Amino acid sequence: MSMFGQRVDKVLGQLCEELSRSAIQSLLKQGLVLVDEETPKQKDKVFGGESVEITVPNQDQGEWIPQDIPLEVVFEDEHLMVVNKTAGLVVHPGAGNYDGTLLNGLLFHYPENRSLARGGIVHRLDKDTSGLMVIAKSETARLGLVEQLVDHSVEREYLALCYGRIISGNTVDEPIARDPHDRRRMAVNSMGKEAVTHYRVEERFRYHTLVQVNLETGRTHQIRVHMNHLGFGLVGDPTYGRRLAIPGDCSPKLEVQLRGFKRQALHARKLAFVHPVTGLEHEFESSIPDDLAALIEAAREDNLH
Repeated sequence: MSMFGQRVDKVLGQLCEELSRSAIQSLLKQGLVLVDEETPKQKDKVFGGESVEITVPNQDQGEWIPQDIPLEVVFEDEHLMVVNKTAGLVVHPGAGNYDGTLLNGLLFHYPENRSLARGGIVHRLDKDTSGLMVIAKSETARLGLVEQLVDHSVEREYLALCYGRIISGNTVDEPIARDPHDRRRMAVNSMGKEAVTHYRVEERFRYHTLVQVNLETGRTHQIRVHMNHLGFGLVGDPTYGRRLAIPGDCSPKLEVQLRGFKRQALHARKLAFVHPVTGLEHEFESSIPDDLAALIEAAREDNLH
């Protein structure tokens, strides 16, 4: 039976016969269902090939092992915290990464978060993307943050270093779906979910461009997919970027930095949201991590080479 184009709540009802329709709708409203690592609305449709993760309340979460992993907390109160995630840190345990994740560290420093779905984690950053994330510490905050994420009212600004010289900023409005030929990748696909990315040029170099990116939607790998679709893939991106490109006449310093940069050049620089309990507006900014700062500086100095 084809489920192409059906609403996600109806599809889940067919796949999870042990759950009632009201239970499924409740799980969706609570943000306990992820489709391709995103929190869907009930009316969102599926197109085939998506991965689905459902967290059932009160499930045994004993397999989550607390580990003494350092966390850089930039803000916290009794309801939530904002952390600055380092590149290379997986957010949540999964296939191939059963421990050593941000969640494992979170449960070591905040053991009470074990009672929250996914330990209070309401959104994710790719393993090799650095930057700001908000994490709930109470159920009230978790539900409020999930609602803002579903409504796309959480403001997220990224900094990316791309191959090529981009003339000016623009908006990419191209739907994204899982790549039918490679389950590890996403791709621009007319049958995918709406995805809107705004970008503007911060600085141009001889062979690269530093861009500020703001997400209107939050699809998996959205920035990486959209910029690659434009022909300006992110430097160091192992999944969507081009092969390592060393310009023939670039400076030795830039060559060293390009060869040594082993992740996508992407940093979640700013995060803004309304506190779900106090109603206060919060905005946070993270400085550029050392590895990306060194790469940008090498590209800047190459202009004078």
